[in-house]
Amino acid sequence: MLNRLPQFITLLLFAAAAPLHLTAQSFIDHIDPPFWWVDMPVDTVQIMVHGDRVAQLAPVVDYPGVNIARVAHGDGPNYAFIYLYIGPNAQPGTLAIQWRDATNRKGKTVGRTAFELKPREGRSIQGYSAEDAIYLITPDRFANGDPSNDEVEGLKEGLNRSDDHGRHGGDIAGIRQNLDYLNSMGFTAIWLNPILENDQPQWSYHGYATTDYYQVDPRFGTNAEYKALVDAARAKGMKVIMDMIMNHCGSEHWWMKELPTADWINNGGQYTQTTHRRTTLRDPYAAEADVAGFADGWFVEAMPDLNQRQPLLADYLIQNTLWWIEYLGLSGIRMDTYPYSDAAFMSDWSCAVMNAYPDFNVCGEEWSLNPAVLAYWQRDKANPDGYTSCLPGLLDFPLHHALIQCLTEEESWHSNWVRLYEMLGNDFLYAHPADHVIFPDNHDMSRVHTQLGDDVRKTRLAAYFFATTRGIPQYYYGTEILMSNTGDDSHGNIRSDFPGGWAEDGDDVNGFAAIGLTEEARAFQTELRTLLNWRRTATAVHSGSLKHYVPVANSYVYFRESADQTVMVILNQGDAPEALDLGRFDEVLRGRRQLVDALTGEAMSGAEKLEVPGWKAWVLKVQD
Repeated sequence: MLNRLPQFITLLLFAAAAPLHLTAQSFIDHIDPPFWWVDMPVDTVQIMVHGDRVAQLAPVVDYPGVNIARVAHGDGPNYAFIYLYIGPNAQPGTLAIQWRDATNRKGKTVGRTAFELKPREGRSIQGYSAEDAIYLITPDRFANGDPSNDEVEGLKEGLNRSDDHGRHGGDIAGIRQNLDYLNSMGFTAIWLNPILENDQPQWSYHGYATTDYYQVDPRFGTNAEYKALVDAARAKGMKVIMDMIMNHCGSEHWWMKELPTADWINNGGQYTQTTHRRTTLRDPYAAEADVAGFADGWFVEAMPDLNQRQPLLADYLIQNTLWWIEYLGLSGIRMDTYPYSDAAFMSDWSCAVMNAYPDFNVCGEEWSLNPAVLAYWQRDKANPDGYTSCLPGLLDFPLHHALIQCLTEEESWHSNWVRLYEMLGNDFLYAHPADHVIFPDNHDMSRVHTQLGDDVRKTRLAAYFFATTRGIPQYYYGTEILMSNTGDDSHGNIRSDFPGGWAEDGDDVNGFAAIGLTEEARAFQTELRTLLNWRRTATAVHSGSLKHYVPVANSYVYFRESADQTVMVILNQGDAPEALDLGRFDEVLRGRRQLVDALTGEAMSGAEKLEVPGWKAWVLKVQD
């Protein structure tokens, strides 16, 4: 953990009768960000300072290449927002913010605060892409690598592994210790549910009620450990995606005791439930009151809704994002509840991020089953109302829902695959459909094995589909060993502990080592590992075109094709084998009949018909 108070507050110098009666203990409580860098893509940094009557002091900086562009204040006496210009010739070092008594005509310096300008590390910031397979982790429930941080004195919630909604002790150390497992499984990126401080009295494990935007929750580890995890992942060729929340903070955030401005929190700081009616944002007939009821309402009372129309807060949140990208060397951000924040702000935020780091990637959460609703937010989308943003992609909830429907609901007229076929046909709505993150499940819904009736045949089809269709695949931790939540769809149970992550508790089952797993789960884990490791070099899946054919009977056939690779994917959800006439697919096959199982290397018959076994998921390489 960065202990910021000693780092930034130097010994205060006082006159014998300082008019503000400042003390070293009460002068400055918080300074965000804790440091910055020279030679950044942006040249001005907002420093938010909270301290006893700091608004009555005049900050002065004397450091080559650096000056104060402007100073703003909140509505009370205890906040100062210093906008520090850092010129191109500024060198790394520690500057002093001198605090001068504005009430004294001599402008006497009554204190100094150190602020460090670091050199940049020089690494390139590369975003995740369709070349990657993402592994989503709820850190508290994955692995407890450091039991010493399970209980932290002074924080409101302690360890209670017997409570599905309590803290279980998973941490950064546990994730780092299992990077080799994830790498061996074929995952090339990890997305962590939020791990910033959540000093809430209950349900703090999930991380979505931030109480300090610059501090890792000490029950997960420290800022330095987070950075070490990202560095260790990068050394293995893996990327890290950070889960962020711009829409709300936690009710126990330190600024809730004294808001910087009266309009910092929506609805005057009073809890007002959001309507969740996301379509109001683009509904041409919507009442303004309903638009505000969605965007300005709170999720729950424990999550105050931030007002991103407040310019000081908007700057704070954008800058916080840039700080974490630079500090950690991130490859991406998953933005929580994307449409609930102010739409104009999210345009500014997404463009600020992508302008600063052009090779970065961001995924927005818009939980709608309507592709037109998702399409509105993506970059390069021509919207009738003129709204634009720089958001690269979104979580593809419509595609997920269509896949689940295909495997759980009977279609009386068409093939059971037709809903999926037609949903992909809606991709004309998207500016960049291949930039979406696609998934069989995530931390907010029942696990895919449960959604599919604990039927491994269906779970296999889902796993293969998301590994081979357009988009960037994401799998939730435990999917690879068929973790289920049948009979209890509470979030605490959906986010249950990964077996083997609590070795000190004597777990009988260890998913990391495939010990104690059912034969079915072990076989599925092995098969997914083979599939994802093949996917690492599958250029047709990474960047190739997608062409699919109208589903017939129980089979769905599509092709991925790049300049050097053609892949044929066949999904059969029927009990009986089906014979495919390969001539039907000659638009892509072009007379080629030599097919090879991409995972086993087994050669298929070169005949005109191909028999597909029942409940088969096949990835076939087309040979010239």
